[in-house]
Amino acid sequence: MHIRHVVSALLLSSGVAFAQNASPSNAVPVEPKPLHSFDLGAIDKTADPCTDFFAYACGNWRKNNPIPSDQVRWGRFNELSERNRYLLYVDLKKAADDPSSALQRQYGNYFAACMNSDLADQLGEKPILPVLARIDALSSKQELAPLLARLQSQDGVGAFFNFGSEQDQKDSQRQIPAVYQGGLSLPDRDYYLLDDPRMSKIREQYKQYVVALFKLAGDNDDKAAGEADSVLAIETALAKGSTPRVDLRDPAKRYHLLPVSDLKTLAPDFDWSAYLSGIPTPQLQELNIATPDFFKTMNGVLAQQSIDGIKSYLRFHALNGAAPWLSSSYVDLNFGFFQQVLQGQATQTARWKRCTTLTDRALGEAVGQDWVRQNFPPEAKANMEKLVAALEQALAEDIQSLPWMTADTKKQAEIKLQAFRQKIGYPDMWRDYSALEVKRDDLIGNIERASAFDYAYDLHKIGRPVDEKEWSMTPPTVNAYYSDSNNDINFPAGILQPPFYDDKKDPAVNFGAIGVVIGHEMTHGFDDQGSKYDLHGNVKNWWTPSDLSAFNERTGCEVNEYNNFEPVPGQKLNGKLTLGENTADNGGIRIAYQALMTVLAKEGGDAKTEKLDGYTPSQRFFISFAQVWCESRREEYSRVSARTDPHSPGQFRVDGVVQNFDEFGKAFGCKKGQPMMPDHPCVVW
Repeated sequence: MHIRHVVSALLLSSGVAFAQNASPSNAVPVEPKPLHSFDLGAIDKTADPCTDFFAYACGNWRKNNPIPSDQVRWGRFNELSERNRYLLYVDLKKAADDPSSALQRQYGNYFAACMNSDLADQLGEKPILPVLARIDALSSKQELAPLLARLQSQDGVGAFFNFGSEQDQKDSQRQIPAVYQGGLSLPDRDYYLLDDPRMSKIREQYKQYVVALFKLAGDNDDKAAGEADSVLAIETALAKGSTPRVDLRDPAKRYHLLPVSDLKTLAPDFDWSAYLSGIPTPQLQELNIATPDFFKTMNGVLAQQSIDGIKSYLRFHALNGAAPWLSSSYVDLNFGFFQQVLQGQATQTARWKRCTTLTDRALGEAVGQDWVRQNFPPEAKANMEKLVAALEQALAEDIQSLPWMTADTKKQAEIKLQAFRQKIGYPDMWRDYSALEVKRDDLIGNIERASAFDYAYDLHKIGRPVDEKEWSMTPPTVNAYYSDSNNDINFPAGILQPPFYDDKKDPAVNFGAIGVVIGHEMTHGFDDQGSKYDLHGNVKNWWTPSDLSAFNERTGCEVNEYNNFEPVPGQKLNGKLTLGENTADNGGIRIAYQALMTVLAKEGGDAKTEKLDGYTPSQRFFISFAQVWCESRREEYSRVSARTDPHSPGQFRVDGVVQNFDEFGKAFGCKKGQPMMPDHPCVVW
């Protein structure tokens, strides 16, 4: 899905605790140390690997790597992300100071404009005044639709709902328009609706932030309080009508391909014709109304709220979205709530880091070209292709060995696997940004123009063939993904480095780290969501009834297992929300281990038993896997992610996986009944 992300969602560096130490950091960039795979110093040998393998593999790393004050989570992913960000910063700084091409001048100017905090302080809220003036000019509800079209398509202001393009899940070769629920500022609908002391306190702190933001923009106390009441009332009502994120994991619950006229039926008080005429989209006959009940709720909000209340809501979203990039007063205020209160971050992230990230997100495939040339040699891509081939073979063997799946379904699974495509490192064709205007002295304008550029780029896809070679992540990103609709696996260059991949290490280490990542993405094609898509990326049932029942029984085991994991006191994981990622974790490690055993068998001799650094290849595999997930989290962040993140925390991505894999117990001599070798493990793939 390519529903457009508005500016406020690009960087959650948003923030009231109203701390005095929240000023943007002007720390001098320092190159992070080089990273290595398989860290013997990270291991805590006082811990029992059969009781808590995460504590064993990562115990000393956690002791020696406290969470930096500008982070809410600190782990091996973060270490590599910080190193990649520094290397990217070097490129951006050079381009800002002495560009050698038009492309470098473009992204160098974007970065330079972002780094000019003195100018931002001089301007205050002046850069956002034209947007606020458009909102203030709203005189009737009939004018809302064209105004919202302008705000979303040109000003980068997100409100009420999201509109964009996506692949048709029943015909993956075509791009269709889609409209989704939106318009909330807190992390999830639960933050508005749950009636418990913690959520009540957060809502009160949120209201304080909204009041403070309006006052900073010039409102007196009474007006700011009244406007804040309107914002909370509208967002709470929208939250009540929003589909829970667990339900949205089901493709059937987010797909309703209907005539455009049905929008008028669902929300007759909103002028959809005027809205659609105001955004850069072709004439539409049908679209996916992903969350119909939400639009019924939105219609009620528009009918019940006064025009002044709606203007307050829009005004807040404009201010809040721009706040991280306005003067330091706005930056501090925004940081204080969204980062400090909600996630526990102690100090503001250094401006050079924030500007590097912002530039990468706005001009990722421009910036990425130079970064890739310096940090991702051709041989790294070739080696990755060999690893992928080994994992594909292992998954094919795993499918054929499943005792619970019949031959008919195995055949369909094998066909889907054979149709997998892969993208490694960076795009074959770089995106053209030449039409995007960038000014060296206009940060907010650059952000707005980049948002409008992306919005038009996204809507231009509607009615056109799908570009299967397009990427959803920039090259320096430390991440990977599987696309259900494209049936492809994607590995940006940013993750194909130590500690995830190191060609100087033995196969056990690489298969335990990047091998499991590859296996994880492949298994996504067969998790509770991916299993609903066929080889072409269309939602289609390819299971026999008995196999589907057996599959659901096994994934149900995982749901119950992860429901009992408690990252912080009183807050358990949601096994249904994390099911897809948990299934991919558990399947990924099995096929990576199987691929390693195949490689070692070909080497012959004592390759499977010979120790290195005191560990057998099997033990090194599992330690390497676990150390990818070494991390610590702030309590506040843990509570937010438990409600919103489909990924389990690192501790349970390790312990929850190895306790389901008998080969781990064999490798470390665990006994049945020990925590890491339970009597009844959950096994899907």
